[in-house]
Amino acid sequence: MLKTDTEKGISGDDSDLMARKNAFGSNTYPRKKGRSFLAFVWDACKDLTLIILMVAAAVSLALGITTEGIKEGWYDGASIAFAVLLVVFVTAISDYKQSLQFQNLNEEKQNIRLEVVRGGRRIMVSIYDLVVGDVVPLKIGDQVPADGILVCGHSLSIDESSMTGESKIVHKDQKSPFLMSGCKVADGYGTMLVTAVGINTEWGLLMASISEDSGEETPLQVRLNGVATFIGMVGLSVALAVLVVLLARYFTGHTYNPDGSVQYVKGKMGVGQTIRGVVRIFTVAVTIVVVAVPEGLPLAVTLTLAFSMRKMMKDKALVRRLSACETMGSATTICSDKTGTLTLNQMTVVEAYFGGKKMDSPDNAQMLSADVTSLIVEGIAQNTSGSIFEPEHGGQEPEVTGSPTEKAILSWGLKLGMKFNETRSKSSILHVFPFNSEKKRGGVAVHLGGSEVHIHWKGAAEIILDSCTGWVDTDGSKHSMTPEKVAEFKKFIEDMAAASLRCVAFAYRTHEMDDVPDEDHREEWKLPEDNLIMLGIVGIKDPCRPGVRDSVRLCQAAGIKVRMVTGDNLQTARAIALECGILDDPNVLEPVIIEGKTFRALSDLEREEAAEKISVMGRSSPNDKLLLVKALRARGHVVAVTGDGTNDAPALHEADIGLSMGIQGTEVAKESSDIIILDDNFASVVRVVRWGRSVYANIQKFIQFQLTVNVAALIINVVAAVSSGNVPLNAVQLLWVNLIMDTLGALALATEPPTNHLMERPPVGRREPLITNIMWRNLIIMALFQVSVLLTLNFKGISLLQLKNDDKAHADKVKNTFIFNTFVLCQVFNEFNSRKPDELNIFKGISGNHLFIGIIAITVILQALIVEFLGKFASTVKLSWQLWLVSIGLAFFSWPLAFVGKLIPVPRRPLGEFFTCCCRGSKQAPDDATSNDKEDNKPEP
Repeated sequence: MLKTDTEKGISGDDSDLMARKNAFGSNTYPRKKGRSFLAFVWDACKDLTLIILMVAAAVSLALGITTEGIKEGWYDGASIAFAVLLVVFVTAISDYKQSLQFQNLNEEKQNIRLEVVRGGRRIMVSIYDLVVGDVVPLKIGDQVPADGILVCGHSLSIDESSMTGESKIVHKDQKSPFLMSGCKVADGYGTMLVTAVGINTEWGLLMASISEDSGEETPLQVRLNGVATFIGMVGLSVALAVLVVLLARYFTGHTYNPDGSVQYVKGKMGVGQTIRGVVRIFTVAVTIVVVAVPEGLPLAVTLTLAFSMRKMMKDKALVRRLSACETMGSATTICSDKTGTLTLNQMTVVEAYFGGKKMDSPDNAQMLSADVTSLIVEGIAQNTSGSIFEPEHGGQEPEVTGSPTEKAILSWGLKLGMKFNETRSKSSILHVFPFNSEKKRGGVAVHLGGSEVHIHWKGAAEIILDSCTGWVDTDGSKHSMTPEKVAEFKKFIEDMAAASLRCVAFAYRTHEMDDVPDEDHREEWKLPEDNLIMLGIVGIKDPCRPGVRDSVRLCQAAGIKVRMVTGDNLQTARAIALECGILDDPNVLEPVIIEGKTFRALSDLEREEAAEKISVMGRSSPNDKLLLVKALRARGHVVAVTGDGTNDAPALHEADIGLSMGIQGTEVAKESSDIIILDDNFASVVRVVRWGRSVYANIQKFIQFQLTVNVAALIINVVAAVSSGNVPLNAVQLLWVNLIMDTLGALALATEPPTNHLMERPPVGRREPLITNIMWRNLIIMALFQVSVLLTLNFKGISLLQLKNDDKAHADKVKNTFIFNTFVLCQVFNEFNSRKPDELNIFKGISGNHLFIGIIAITVILQALIVEFLGKFASTVKLSWQLWLVSIGLAFFSWPLAFVGKLIPVPRRPLGEFFTCCCRGSKQAPDDATSNDKEDNKPEP
């Protein structure tokens, strides 16, 4: 019915795949649609301050038309309404775009690459391209990609907790062959035949009823929400004060029209005019709240995270959890695997030691007798989870698949003359002990016919050697393993390890078929691993990745300690660490370089003390890695850890940032991680650190920019309102400033790409204040400059701008337009300052940020249009070119002022801590400072 060969799979041509998809469906399931654009518009409309402004706009529109007629009376109300709608739509568009981006990233997370057998060869395909009839090899850590039945397998155990809810491992064999999509392979390996895909699977039905939750709030967002709430409360208090003062001045006759007449005269004003005056005052107060509430802070975080995640994908890193983007910027140590991360994972057998002799060439089979070669080839072909596709008609090179180590050994076997399929057909597998990262070896029992059984073992050389009581010479003769011979083997292992080679040993023993348990009890059979006969040892070369030494140095310069955690022996680990730059001295001793079992045997306190000094851990198990992560976190480190195996999942979960490998990583490891390194490259890990620091730095840039605008706008309007009863910046103008400050400012500053300068600083402490002393210095200087200039213009502007001879109403309009224009241009120039809060050259790297340049250009063009052509809309008048030059000149002064300001030193102690110490008393201050320094990088509880 399925037209599938269980060994060769389906043909895999386009017509066959299409026919199967049409008949049985594709391996996708309908996901709930994301929120529509209108839903985001509605969310933006629910902002309380904007609702109040819309009500005020409606009242102003109605009163204006009633008192002044439709021709002139609609301007004020319509202007406010249009400005509010502009804010609503810009916010909604921005949020909608980020939502779409997060949906796309979620799709990418689900797009697993897996191995299938088609046309007799193993190929990699997307899980979405799987079809009914496909034959899928499974190994430990894999996710079952669809519903199916087990064709063949050895020691295959499945974790079905994702489907049943029970954390129980279920053994699968011919009696219980059914496999459910979404479950994980806990142990062993096997091959499955796909019988149902997509919505027709149990997992598909479950997932179709679940919607993606994209409402994750990161720690930084939580902190910023607190900052925004505090600033909003201050703004609300100021707005209420302004409202009370303006109303008091209005009703007591101390508020004047531009022509000098009193706005309100008791008993002489109509109800409509009075209400309109009150609405205008109320609108100004509400607009102050709109400007004061830093709604752009959450938007800035969303923008910078979305931008960073998109760019990190190009840098070969897929973010699974948003919070990891931020946390990576605080990382103080990286515990990295060796194989595939620091090295290329391109393994080749370069040395061999057989029959007590080093072979001239590792693939020179002529040095070995036929019997020895036969035993070695038998062990290679049967004791593997890899495979070889041998073209039937010849002419093509055999295709080797499997893990890098398996591929290296299988390729070496081919050079020895191994015929893979022929060798496997000569004996049948009775039982398998899959390779285990804890025990670092794997075994297989094969039946050769009659009563003859061979048990082959393969694994870490010194571990296999410990189980050997004999060895085979090149001529096939067997000898007892004497202490002298053990020392000889160990010397060879040490020499290979010192040359950065991974040492793998092959051994076997004979067994009687009568002593093998029957099939019903065979799964519980523990393969004998004593009295083994050593066949030989090979040295596998895995070169260091190009540039890894520079990446390690970059981390060290950034205050991040790189530690190598590997399953290889200490000599190999030491050699690779020296090559990568993790170690400088080849003669270092414990605990700088330590073996896993030694570290494991220490007490908790001893482990914490040793962990600080460890640079290399060899012969480590996944549990040793977990203990190291726990010890480092207990000492206050923010720990990033890499892992690719199923057993690495606890360490990946325990670490502050878990980094799984996209190529060699199992699905279990990926699901336990925060970020997937798509190319398994350590350089990509370092790029993730840069992006993590960039997220934090970009948010700080935006905070500095926004608070400067907040402080300046509030002080200018409050002082003007209290002193004269009028405000220089009206509702529409403040809404435009709010748009520049929130949305456009967030876009410009939150999307700054990371620079090398970020890697010249120490890690950002988790308890470090968001607003640093450098930011306070910059903010105060700019705010004081803007306030002093604009208040001077507000009170002396008519004389300073030489407008005394103009009509008073027109002079006031010119003055207020000039104030508005200068204020906006000050923000434009200050955006450049905010790009580099602690660097003198604010233009460094600006040519590469096209978005920033574009937003600045758009802001300036729109500002010119508002001033020159939208006078009735924004209550402005056209400015002469001389006033434009003066306005630009005043705003330009922000640059030299900021340059000089950055030369002013700031205290190292955070400003908030200084005030706290002052409140507690001077005696306690030193202790508090010391305490905070130690706590700086401690993980959040």
